Amino acid sequence: MTDGPTSEAPDLITLGRRVRHARTTRGLTLEALGRQVEAAPSLLSLIENGRREPRLSLLRALADALGVPLADLLADEPPSRRAALEIALERAQRAPRFAALGLPTVKPSQKLPVPVLEQLVGLHDELVRRDEEAIATPEEARRANTMLRREREARGNHLPDIEDVAEEMTRRAGYTGGALTHRTVARIAADLGLEILHVDDLPRSARSVTDWRNGRVYLPPASTPGGHGLRSLALQAVAHRVLGHERPRSYAEFLRQRVEITYFAAACLIPQTAAVAFLDERKKAKDLAVEDFRDTFGVTHEAAAMRLTNLATVHLGVPLHFLRVGDDGALFRGYANDHLPLPQDVTGAIEGQLVCRWWPAREAFTRRDRAAESYQYTDTPAGTFWDSTQTGTAGDGRRFSVTVGVPYAHAKWFRGRDTQVRRASTCPDPACCRRPPATLAQRWEEVSWPSARMHQQVLAALPRGVFPGVDDTDVYRFLERHAPAGDGPAD
Repeated sequence: MTDGPTSEAPDLITLGRRVRHARTTRGLTLEALGRQVEAAPSLLSLIENGRREPRLSLLRALADALGVPLADLLADEPPSRRAALEIALERAQRAPRFAALGLPTVKPSQKLPVPVLEQLVGLHDELVRRDEEAIATPEEARRANTMLRREREARGNHLPDIEDVAEEMTRRAGYTGGALTHRTVARIAADLGLEILHVDDLPRSARSVTDWRNGRVYLPPASTPGGHGLRSLALQAVAHRVLGHERPRSYAEFLRQRVEITYFAAACLIPQTAAVAFLDERKKAKDLAVEDFRDTFGVTHEAAAMRLTNLATVHLGVPLHFLRVGDDGALFRGYANDHLPLPQDVTGAIEGQLVCRWWPAREAFTRRDRAAESYQYTDTPAGTFWDSTQTGTAGDGRRFSVTVGVPYAHAKWFRGRDTQVRRASTCPDPACCRRPPATLAQRWEEVSWPSARMHQQVLAALPRGVFPGVDDTDVYRFLERHAPAGDGPAD
C-alpha cells in the first residue's frame, strides 16, 4: 500500500507474518510454540498480528524453536503472496484515511480466501490512488505557486542541500569548468545507473519519460546540436532519483518537485563554485552582466538570469528581481526579494498579471535594437530600480522579455549602470498606465467593442493525474514499445 509506515510500525506486521508462516509451516499451535519459548500464547498472538514488538531474547528463542535463522524473521519481504495481501490489508485499515470512512475492519485471518483478500486490497489501493491524484483548480494552483514563491524569496532563492548534491555529482562526472557538456550529463546519469536515449515518438503530453526498471531516460531528439534544453531535461529527469522524490500526493507537492528538479538542473549546468568565482570577480570589476554569465556557461539567457537569483543574494549580498513577461504585458514568471512591487491579485498570485507599461520588461519591446540587453532606471513608489532586459521569441512565435534588476544602490556592480534611460511608474495607481486618457475615453468608449483573446486555461480545471497533464496510457504504451528484449509484458 502507498500509505507507508504508521505510528504502529508496519514492519512489525511483516515480522509477525513471518513468525506465523514459520509456525504454521511446522504445524505448531500457539500453545505448543509458547511452551517451547516460555511465552504466553496471547503474547505470541499479539506479535504475529504486528501489535507487539518482541524482545531480542524472545526473537532468538522463536528462531531456534522454529528452526529458521534470526535474519529470516527480520527480513523485509513477506514470506508468501497471501502474507503480502494480509499485510497490505492490515496497513490499509490502520491508515487515517480508512478511519475517516467509519467502516468496520476486516480481520485478515487464515479463513479469509485469497480472492477476497485481493479484492479488498485492490479496493483500498484504488481509494489511495483517487485520494492522491494531484488534482487542483486554477485557484488552488495559484495559491500553491504563491506559497512557493514567497518561500523562495524569504531564503534568497537558495537551496544549499541541492547545491551540495549537484556540485558533488558534476565533480564526480569530471566537470572542471565552463559549459557542462552532454557527455558529462551522460556520466551523471550513468553514475545513477541510467542511460539517456533520444527517441522521436515521446508521448505528446510528456517532456521526458524515465523507465526506472530498465534504467533508461527517454528524451526527444536534438533539434539544435549542443542546445541547452536537452541537457536540462536530462538533468531534471535524473533529479527525481537524486533527490529521493516519491510520487506527488498533491498539486502543491508536484509543483515543489518541479521547482527542486529545475533547481538541480541549473545547479549542475552552472555549478556553484565556478559560478560564484566568476560572479565575484565580475562584481569586483563592477562589470556584472547576465549575457556574460550566459555565454560563459553555455545556457539560455533566461536560465542564466534565474541562476543569478540563486546565487546573488547569498554569495554577493545583492537583492534582486527576475521577470519573464510576454509582449502582451502579462507576467509569466516572477521573483523579487528586493521589494519591487510585483503586480498581484487578491490572493497574492502574480502569474498573468499585467506589469506597468513603463517598466523595462515592456519598454524593451518598443526599442528598435533588441539583439542586445537594454538598460533602464525606473522610479516606483517602492524606490528606484535599475534593470537589464533581453527580449526573445518563444517556440510558438510569441515574443517575451527576460529582466533582471536591482535597487538603485546595487546598480553600481552592473554593466549598463550609466544608462540615461529613465522612466517613472506609479502603479498600482490606475492613473499610471491602465486608465486611458480622458480625451481618448470620451471619443471611443461608447463606440468600440474589441474581441478579446481568451486564454483557455482561465476556464479549464487543471489536468487530473499524479503527474498533471500527462496521459498515463500514452506513457505506458510508449514504455512497452521501447522496453528491452527480455523485459516482457506484465501478466
